[in-house]
Amino acid sequence: MRSNRVGWGVVLTAALALAGAAGLHSCAGAGGGPGADVSAIASERGLSEADIVAAVKTYQPTGRFDEYVMFASGGHSGQVLVIGVPSMRLLKVIAAFTPEPWQGFAYGSQEHQELMESAMMAGHEIKWGDTHHPALSETDGDYDGQFLFINDKANPRIAVIDLRDFETKQILTNPNMGTNHGGTFVTPNTEYVIEGAQYSVPLWTDYADVDRYQEDYRGLVTLWKFDRARGRVDENQSFSIELPPYWHDLADAGKGPSFGWVFLNSFNTEMATGGIEDGNPAFESGVSANDMDYMHVINWQKAAELAAAGRTREARGNQVIELQTAIDEGVLFFIPEPKSPHGVDVTPDGRFLVVSGKLDPNVTVYSWEKIQQAIADGQFSGEDAYGVPIIDFASVIDGQLNVGLGPLHTQYDDKGNAYTSIFLDTKVTKWSLDPLQVLDQIDVHYNVGHLAAAEGDTRTPDGKYLVAMNKWSIDRFNPVGPLLPQNFQLIDISGDKMQLLYDMPIGIGEPHYAQIVKADKLQPFEYYPEIGYSPATMSASADAVQGGEERVERTGNQVDVYMTSIRSHFTPEYIRVREGDRVTIHITSLEQAHDATHGFGIAKYNINLSLEAGESQTVSFVADEPGVFPYYCTEFCSALHLEMTGYLLVEPRG
Repeated sequence: MRSNRVGWGVVLTAALALAGAAGLHSCAGAGGGPGADVSAIASERGLSEADIVAAVKTYQPTGRFDEYVMFASGGHSGQVLVIGVPSMRLLKVIAAFTPEPWQGFAYGSQEHQELMESAMMAGHEIKWGDTHHPALSETDGDYDGQFLFINDKANPRIAVIDLRDFETKQILTNPNMGTNHGGTFVTPNTEYVIEGAQYSVPLWTDYADVDRYQEDYRGLVTLWKFDRARGRVDENQSFSIELPPYWHDLADAGKGPSFGWVFLNSFNTEMATGGIEDGNPAFESGVSANDMDYMHVINWQKAAELAAAGRTREARGNQVIELQTAIDEGVLFFIPEPKSPHGVDVTPDGRFLVVSGKLDPNVTVYSWEKIQQAIADGQFSGEDAYGVPIIDFASVIDGQLNVGLGPLHTQYDDKGNAYTSIFLDTKVTKWSLDPLQVLDQIDVHYNVGHLAAAEGDTRTPDGKYLVAMNKWSIDRFNPVGPLLPQNFQLIDISGDKMQLLYDMPIGIGEPHYAQIVKADKLQPFEYYPEIGYSPATMSASADAVQGGEERVERTGNQVDVYMTSIRSHFTPEYIRVREGDRVTIHITSLEQAHDATHGFGIAKYNINLSLEAGESQTVSFVADEPGVFPYYCTEFCSALHLEMTGYLLVEPRG
């Protein structure tokens, strides 16, 4: 017992030092209130010394902000999760592709309805998404905290989110892709947002049976030109590159010496077409037969010049650089990579590329200098079936390192170390780039997919923290039925040995990937810059209403309501219309106080808006159901809460 007390003393001293001003005290006393003995509480709860240190490292006292903010995909929710690090507190869910009622996203707002219409595919209204890979905008290879991009693998779409108000501003559909997976990734100054297809589909024809797979199916990578001043993708300056009909995985953009190039994984170089119902090998085995697949090495700067010169062919309204043009102009090269790769990750200095093959226990490190030399010298081992030059594998690798069974995704710290998720072994492996050697491993729970390190995708990673994004949680949390949350695990990577700090259940979908940015790089609005501001245009709205200008105008069966909201009333409080009228409500929040959000919901009409301070929105609907319909502020709008209300009075015809 004496040695155990000494141990507790040591750990409590360390914990208190870490806690600093957090207010953690170890004082004599019983119970769990102020003055309680921390060692007694720890003993009662069965906490180890490591548990105490982990708790102190992640605890955020009330009112204290996190050092980092993580943007994570929301998986099948179609949204984006905003999480504080190291506290792992969920701060917000950003509505990206699917309706979200708290923010009033796609519940009546004219601006959101237009977004949803722009997001339709194959003539269908899409009400779900499968978000995978968020990407923060970059300047000179570092996150700048201005914009966020996210892909919807399922449909396939990308969204542009403005981080001044954390709202989606644009949704782009890609009519030439079946699905996307290698998106979204940005070039070092956010010149382009990269979107790579996954499952190949016919490109130049509307339909082709799978027995025409090699002839008519094609892969694709699209480079969406981003206009930072407008905060929008410029579709007119965007273009795609036709690729052979392999399936494509993740991408990364070169930086520093490799600036101007994009690296894209592929698999199914077998061009397998499945068909177990006909006695053929299943897709899963068919696409994994070859020992090597192809990393696509793409000169995006040269491709942009070709697109600007009109060296493209139109496909469903998009401009596409044909495969033969990409070959002839030195835009596209292949390098063999271990089978079934999941991720190509450029090192912070841009000198090396790290690839993990899910069916190979090694990470393979490629030298950009050697790749450049091989291209210049024409050092190719042959061509693929479509004539794409294949760079000799042995001539461009810098080395391989066994890191465990099922390596997937790699992130970096500020000390020259790399961290790779190990899916089958359910571990994270820490290893050094120079020399190539394993430094540490840590168990995670369970079957880890992607990793996110603090600024770990940038030119200047921070180290400090790593988040393992695990596919299973099994026994980590209280039972909640057969559908279980996934588990984000926070790991301290500041020392020689990794330490698991925190488990965070994610119960909203299947998240895939995340990026972690320094919180002080984000400069969001506390309230909109002026009364009558439109989030859709990020400028003053032409339909904004100032106090004292509230009114109702009728032109035939068109009724325009110019309304304001302020604590604690809407003006007007009655809206009288006739059955069949088209009602358009232009509503402006007159608030200019921080955190003074108003909601606006109309009973039984499926309308709900969120009006932040200064915001102006428009909602339009047909009053097709006669009756009396209360509307009210759906937020906690004032001290009495329920007095912000009114009535929509729909008079029956005749």
